[in-house]
Amino acid sequence: MVSEVKAVSGRGIPLVGDDIDTDRIIPARYLRCVTFDGLGEHAFADDRTGLKGEHPFDQKQYQGASILIVNRNFGCGSSREHAPQAIAKWGIQALIGESFAEIFFGNCVAMGIPCVTADAATVKQLQEIVTNNPQVSMTVNLETMQVQCGDFTGTVSMGEGAKNMFVAGTWDACGQLVASSEQVRATAAKLPYISWSKVA
Repeated sequence: MVSEVKAVSGRGIPLVGDDIDTDRIIPARYLRCVTFDGLGEHAFADDRTGLKGEHPFDQKQYQGASILIVNRNFGCGSSREHAPQAIAKWGIQALIGESFAEIFFGNCVAMGIPCVTADAATVKQLQEIVTNNPQVSMTVNLETMQVQCGDFTGTVSMGEGAKNMFVAGTWDACGQLVASSEQVRATAAKLPYISWSKVA
């Protein structure tokens, strides 16, 4: 399937700190949007304002990065889907962290954004490598469960269920329905209640 996510490659962006919650990722005042379009520019809005251009999402060397490297309990707080949407709209396609809040992780899976975990030492090393060389190429490989960052190779992990969904492409519920549209129509035609509205 076209929805298969077996590896994500690109440049990394480090975001140091534990317990970064969804209100910091996308403040509540931005939740009034009808669509998720435009949320990317508001990702970490308050943190970025407070740091006056020193937040990684504002720094020139990290623009265009696609792999976010975080620490412990990232995405905790409210269950707002806007948080992973804002990160994705900014350009992030995968996350590496020590741990992720469960609902945030689930929302990312539903969007096709893998969140892999690594031990604290590996995460710290990745953040340091990317800080020292923002142009270094990174690859998160979901088949081998490894991250390659320049000359460094580290082990990452993800639950088998989520990993298999990414590799097989079954994370994409809408894509599966579209790909199986003929079977859906055939099943619908056999259901008596589908034709009730047509009865005179």
